[in-house]
Amino acid sequence: MQEEIKRAIEVLRSGGVILYPTDTVWGLGCDATNESAVKRIFEIKKRVAEKSMLVLVDNAAKIQGLMDEVPDMAWDLIDFAEKPLTIIYPNAKNLARNLIGEDNSIGIRITKEAFSKRLCEQFRKPIVSTSANIAGMETPANFGQISSEIKLSVDYIVNFRQLETSKPNPSSIIKLGLGNLFQMIRD
Repeated sequence: MQEEIKRAIEVLRSGGVILYPTDTVWGLGCDATNESAVKRIFEIKKRVAEKSMLVLVDNAAKIQGLMDEVPDMAWDLIDFAEKPLTIIYPNAKNLARNLIGEDNSIGIRITKEAFSKRLCEQFRKPIVSTSANIAGMETPANFGQISSEIKLSVDYIVNFRQLETSKPNPSSIIKLGLGNLFQMIRD
């Protein structure tokens, strides 16, 4: 696994796009602070730029550097989450401008899956994570279901967990506002 992490980090640092396993489905990823790399993912997915993507981090402390203020409720949600949870936070900062939503929000998930967690730890920056499919098409349940078009569009395909056939569930999504307002987007 360490050799795959090393190769993926080289690609991320050079502004490339990777195809990698996450705590939910296989994802397209890039340096979340690199606008050119983020733009490439939008192009690969044929996705409109107004539809935001989320980022992965390896621990809760890293969230604080990505927004002006973390709503208090977020810490409780993070502590009690039993499955992958994406929280959409207000007032994003220190990320590629084209990654941040029109309302200045950003979706962040703390990954606990071995590969993506170590990748985030060693890269030391947030990593984009978006499903490995063309916009509007069904999300692939596993690596074998990812289209050739996607596979041929990335700079590196991580050689780890490719033979798994289980169908992971997508994360829950909660949008937080200031004053501990929240909205359940996906349970």
